[in-house]
Amino acid sequence: MKSPLLFLPGAVAAEGSDEEVAAHYGDLFREQRALADGTGLVDLSHRGIVAITGDDRLAWLHLLLTQHVSELAPGEATEALVLSANGHIEHALYLVDDGTTTWTHVEPGTREALIAYLESMKFFYRVEVADRTDDIALVHLPAGSIAEVPEGTPVRETAHGRDLFLPRAGLEAYAAAHGPLAGILAYEALRVENHRPRLGFETDHRTIPHELGWIGSAVHLQKGCYRGQETVARVQNLGKPPRRLVFLHLDGSEVLLPGHGTPIRLAADGAEGRPLGFITTSARHHELGPIALALIKRNVPVDAELMAGDTAAAQEAVVEV
Repeated sequence: MKSPLLFLPGAVAAEGSDEEVAAHYGDLFREQRALADGTGLVDLSHRGIVAITGDDRLAWLHLLLTQHVSELAPGEATEALVLSANGHIEHALYLVDDGTTTWTHVEPGTREALIAYLESMKFFYRVEVADRTDDIALVHLPAGSIAEVPEGTPVRETAHGRDLFLPRAGLEAYAAAHGPLAGILAYEALRVENHRPRLGFETDHRTIPHELGWIGSAVHLQKGCYRGQETVARVQNLGKPPRRLVFLHLDGSEVLLPGHGTPIRLAADGAEGRPLGFITTSARHHELGPIALALIKRNVPVDAELMAGDTAAAQEAVVEV
């Protein structure tokens, strides 16, 4: 379902999984600066909204997710993962509970599989799982925003801003009253700057939480059993992950950014060198210039000079070597 804000003057559609919202509204860097200054809003209405109700909802979710949520207080924001039996990341959930409902937003195109999994695990628990994407739209307000939040709106507040679960019918009116609008490219540039991983971008079919720095923020190490916990505990206690997330400063003289999947090699090895990893997300930042996140082999030296395709790159460690 394409966002109605995509049809506003100046809106340019994003690509890939974000194609249902705007990449930008005519001025990428102005939009970034507005968000960094705590003004404007981002249309994230393409994200899936899943609501869980019932007296057992938190205790039940606690058994399924990597995060400790059994005592989640109303209004407290958290994030959590669903892992495979082998500890690979399958879903990323961004949650807040309002005292009666646990509101969750997830990546576009993932809610159906998540809901199917949750439904299969209900058993005798007093819970109901509902897909609310058709009637609820997610809007992001940056940190420092003083925009009014309509009474009764579930809000997920973090250090990076507030996620509002708005009635979809009121999306256009709210955007008109609390703009300026910023596109997904501005939002993504700030995400990359803050080293925040995203499912489907920084993950592939074999990613484990340790590789992306999701231990702590999305994975609680002192909670009870959940699917994939054995892998989490083994890596935490006995070893290190095979790969690690890094932040890259890219050569600003290149016209094109290296896209998702671009191989990373040692600069000394040239174009025929062995791939050591790949670009996960690249962006143009209003202050830092071209930047990216990448997933590389853990044993690559932090001071190694790298090439992302044909683009020179210098890394900063995100996950402990």
